[in-house]
Formats: sequence, C-alpha cells, structure tokens
Amino acid sequence: MSANKSLNRGPNTHWIGATAFCGLLTFLLIGWEHTQNAPPGTQALWTGEDVVPSALAEMEMELRNVHFPMEVNEAVESWMVHFATDRKSVFEEVLSRAGLYSDMIQTKLRERGMPEELLYLAMIESGFHVDARSRVMATGMWQFMGPTARQYGLRIDAYVDERYDPIRATDAALEYLSVLYEQYGSWYLAAAAYNAGPTRVSGILRRYTDGRRGDESLYWEVVDHLPAETAQYVPKLLAATYLARSAERYGLKVTKVEAYAYDFVWSPGGVDLGQVAEALGISAGSMYDLNPQLIRRVTPPGEIYPLRVPVGAASQVVAALAVPNRRSRLADD
Repeated sequence: MSANKSLNRGPNTHWIGATAFCGLLTFLLIGWEHTQNAPPGTQALWTGEDVVPSALAEMEMELRNVHFPMEVNEAVESWMVHFATDRKSVFEEVLSRAGLYSDMIQTKLRERGMPEELLYLAMIESGFHVDARSRVMATGMWQFMGPTARQYGLRIDAYVDERYDPIRATDAALEYLSVLYEQYGSWYLAAAAYNAGPTRVSGILRRYTDGRRGDESLYWEVVDHLPAETAQYVPKLLAATYLARSAERYGLKVTKVEAYAYDFVWSPGGVDLGQVAEALGISAGSMYDLNPQLIRRVTPPGEIYPLRVPVGAASQVVAALAVPNRRSRLADD
C-alpha cells in the first residue's frame, strides 16, 4: 500500500492498540528491545485541530532542501503525537542525551555527504545509549550484531568491544548505511535494511516490485510486507527528526549537556582505568564513560592502546603511567 505524500491525506497505515504507548517507552529507555507495535491512531491531543498539519507544513517548507526526504503522512503524525504528549518527558531526556554525540555524528555525516537527519537513526536504535543491548544481542548506540560489526571493521574480543565506542561505531554505522544506500538508491530502504537486514528487504523488493530500486516511494509500496517493526521504522525516524528540529515549537525542553570530548594518550597494556581515575582525582565512572569499549575496564594486555582521558589531562596521565612502580592488572587477576 503506497503512502499519500500530502500533509492532509496520509496513508491508510497500520494502527494498533493502546499497548503501544507503553511498549514504545519500554523500547526507548529500558533495554531498547525491539517492539512490534505502532502507536494508536492519531487523536487531537494538541490544542487545536490544525496544529499538527499546519506546523508540519511549515517544517516541510523549512526542510525542503535537505538531502533526507522529509515526508509527512498519518503514520508520521501519529508518532509525533506519541513522542510529544504521553511520552514527552522520555523524549525530552533522549533529546538531551543527543547533545553528547550530535555534533560528532553530524560532522561525520557532512564529511561523507550524507543526510544529517540520519543522526536520529541512533535515537530510534538506542536513545543514544552507548551501552544499549537488545534481546537479540544487538549492541551499542548503533545496535550492531557481531558479524556485521566485524564486517565493518569493529574490534570485538575479550578486552575490547568497539560496538560500545561512540566514535568507532558511528564510523562503522555510516559506512554500512552508505553501502545500503548504494544498493537501494533510497534512504528509506537503506534505513529499513539497517533495521531488518538487506537480505530480507531485497527479497521483499524482488517479490513485490520486481526488484526495482532508486525510488523513495518503494518503501511505502512494500511497507505492508515488511516486518512490523521495520514498517514503523521510517515513520518513527521522520517523526523524531521533525520534533527534534523544532523542539521549542512543540514545548519540548532540552537540557544542554557537554559534548563527548577527550584527549588520548598511548597507554601500555594492563592499565586499570580506575587507577587512572584515582591519579587524576576523578571518578572511575568518568574514565569508563570515556572508554566504554574497554569492556574489562583495563587496557588490553600486550599492546600499546590509545586511552581516552579528560580534555587537558594527557600530560598528567603520561606522568602517572611513567612511574616505575605503576600498578597495573590484567582483567583475570
């Protein structure tokens, strides 16, 4: 069933029961497990019957020059209502957490010539939690499964899991999305394949569109045949993008947070992050937050490792590491 692109006439999309309101918020904050439900049908939850369509019309004008195709239909409007009303406080928290990584991600997207709105794919995947893990063991802010992570150059071993690394995982995710876009010629289908896997999406396209590609409308043509979660993936992505770009307009309060920033030093193996934190007079959690990829909280033994440290603290860490009787441990000590 194809979607109507008009602001006033959305598609006859899949509406479900009221359990989705609870289900989505469990998805957004607790464990980030994939839900199979969409929000209930759109209701006039904002003051004034025309607030949603008129505001969307204004935003569509503002966004008409962006690379990502900003489409509006009933499914998108429904997710906007869902995010901005009953679950407003959760969405505000996620928007605030985005400040940790948004500049870094959007810079990398610009460098690659990719739509900056793909930032919000990480919001849908994990709520910008670098330690997120789904029930099927998809891991990190970009929710990589192990084989795909390794395919795109992420290190996973007993000491390091770069799916948790916001920098390295972002590079891998954007490379993966670039490959998917080259395959389908559509950002909507690339996003769908990121969620459901390219094998499944390609099979659906072969069956229902004779393998056509290169047209954003194809997503809406096959949306009824996609897995339930994937059928709502693009509408959620579009809804989050609209709201995030106009948070103030919708009365969403975004708390400013300090962006993820660090210096790094070349550290010998076996250095305990807690001991580095002690030498710096900071909490161990601060060092863990800078190095979430070090899953045993220790630099991998037998190698020199680029350890991230607070901005301005590199010389202090180098001095601490140079102490002859510096304590270190292996993770299995």
